[in-house]
Amino acid sequence: MSTPYPFTAVVGQTDLRLALLLNAVSPAVGGVLVRGEKGTAKSTAVRALSALLPAVDVVPGCRFSCAPVVPDPDCPDGPHEDGPGSARPARMVELPVGASEDRLVGALDIERALAEGVKAFEPGLLADAHRGILYVDEVNLLHDHLIDLLLDAAAMGASYVEREGVSVRHAARFLLVGTMNPEEGELRPQLLDRFGLTVEVAASREPAQRVEVVRRRLAYEDDPAGFAARWSGDESEVRARVVAARALLPQVRLGDNALLQIAATCAGFEVDGMRADIVMARTATALAAWAGRTTVLKEDVRQAALLALPHRRRRNPFDAPGLDEDKLDEILDRFPDEEPQDDPDPEPDPGTDPEPDPDGGPENPQGPDDGGGPDGGGGVPPQGGGPQDAQPPAEPAESPADAPESAPQPPAQETGGPEQAAVRAAEPFRTKMLSVPGLGEGAAGRRSRARTAHGRTTGAQRPRGQLTKLHLAATVHAAAPHQKARGRAGRGLVIRKDDLRQATREGREGNLVLFVVDASGSMAARQRMSAVKGAVLSLLLDAYQRRDKVGLVTFRGAAAELALPPTSSVDAAAARLEKLPTGGRTPLGSGLLKAHEVLRIERLRDPSRRPLLVVVTDGRATSAGAVGGDPRELTSRSARLLAAEGVASVVVDCESGPVRLGLAGALAADLGGPAVTLDGLRADSLAGLVKDVRTAVTTPASHTTRRAA
Repeated sequence: MSTPYPFTAVVGQTDLRLALLLNAVSPAVGGVLVRGEKGTAKSTAVRALSALLPAVDVVPGCRFSCAPVVPDPDCPDGPHEDGPGSARPARMVELPVGASEDRLVGALDIERALAEGVKAFEPGLLADAHRGILYVDEVNLLHDHLIDLLLDAAAMGASYVEREGVSVRHAARFLLVGTMNPEEGELRPQLLDRFGLTVEVAASREPAQRVEVVRRRLAYEDDPAGFAARWSGDESEVRARVVAARALLPQVRLGDNALLQIAATCAGFEVDGMRADIVMARTATALAAWAGRTTVLKEDVRQAALLALPHRRRRNPFDAPGLDEDKLDEILDRFPDEEPQDDPDPEPDPGTDPEPDPDGGPENPQGPDDGGGPDGGGGVPPQGGGPQDAQPPAEPAESPADAPESAPQPPAQETGGPEQAAVRAAEPFRTKMLSVPGLGEGAAGRRSRARTAHGRTTGAQRPRGQLTKLHLAATVHAAAPHQKARGRAGRGLVIRKDDLRQATREGREGNLVLFVVDASGSMAARQRMSAVKGAVLSLLLDAYQRRDKVGLVTFRGAAAELALPPTSSVDAAAARLEKLPTGGRTPLGSGLLKAHEVLRIERLRDPSRRPLLVVVTDGRATSAGAVGGDPRELTSRSARLLAAEGVASVVVDCESGPVRLGLAGALAADLGGPAVTLDGLRADSLAGLVKDVRTAVTTPASHTTRRAA
């Protein structure tokens, strides 16, 4: 086993270290979600934490890590006899992004359960992580149903596996840590709320700290064992402090004033539900114990708010996380601290680092370095992990959405007006349901019909590999004709492996929604770009809720460009959309050809994810770009090419005014999909609900489409 990178050797990342240590002191805090760019020591710090946790006593031979003093009465390996336990280090278990449900919660031997009535259970990762750490890297890329199972187990402290009336339960109490890069997509607000604390990390911009990161990384790679030995003293001190804080935790008093501060803070920041109040109370108590106090002070409540509230105020993926610290101080100042009890002298705050050592030795444990881990390295300067040192974050730059509406511009000519500054998007709205026809097999989501592991049962088939979802009726039907030949004597059926049938299920999948947006002068000339951006923003919100990947192609002037390659980060798409300028001619055909190229490449990368093309235009084509020829003919040929390849599409018609040319409708006919006006895109409009986007594959002759009201 390789020598892990020492926790105390990590450079910077004070808030990250503090949040991890608070959960080590009190696992009831509810875990940590670490958000940040790649190469910022997220994984390194988490993997190093396990070495600081105290050893655990377990029942010898128990696969579920039962404590010998109070074993789990429902343990599948029980009942356990009284006897001495054996000590082992606390485990850190990693959950891969591609893990199956059976790998997470465990699997039942259905064949033995039906034939013998035996609960033969193979433990999963939740059992392995009991009384240790469960680490999920790239938690935002994990399937939603796995995240739900994971968070339910973390909240209840137990895991349940139920299959066809056979049920197994075992204890599953662990410190849950997730890391994610927001550029690759966000978690739903409901899932963000289930993590106790959240920490934002970023790489340092200070040359001195970056030098220290590199120095320690190289020293660790040259001699991992020797590097770890130089930090062993600091590791032992932190480990002893964790043990002392755990012992002190039951004695910490959470007074009425502290509870009022917590309640007023959560109410003042309009946090939904009561989970934030409970997490803040547990975090403030852990902070007091970590500082060696038995009374919770206002500074503990303040630090608890900075760790527990920012992610709970995020309502949608376009909201920037953060907390107004001036408002926080104003709320807390209304409630003075109670008289402190006779506490031992508090130890130094965990987030305050000693004076830097120019040699970068163990006496300078500044904080994370991605040096020893697979992330690759990078730290940030100390940010004040303690309540007294917490500094307000930099104010975010004013977004285009907050800027005043740009002044009206004179109409641009179709021959190519000057480029105009970006305008703000109109308010988003709830859109109609757009879906891809047919039955797919892509990633789980909420848009189009697909064969999935979860959903309504539609039939049965012989299992391919391990049986996961038993179809009981089909299994009995397959076994019944052979009972006499198998010598059945009792009441039970004689079941063989060949009798087992896997249930086939139908649910919903996420699609690749590729937006092709007209940014030419014709859009600016009629002041429609604000409404267009509002519509695309609404569709992006819908894509976020339905677990889609999104991409953005824009066209204007003489060419089209891929403004955003397909990604799970819809907020990145929204940011590109807000900055989109307008002006120039309309190379609509070039935009469609660029979309064809993007979809071709994406099909090679992710062949199971079906695309949905959303073309936002008035249908005008005044330029053929670099291809040359007649612009309208190029547009028609490009559209027919996409339709011939079975690409589902919808055209959002931006044409306005009393006289309409109907060019967007003609484009939709060539694409083999419907045309929807900006007003008709709203879910509350009278036009009804678009259920299927028909393609040339389903209606090759007429290109007609079906719309259900």
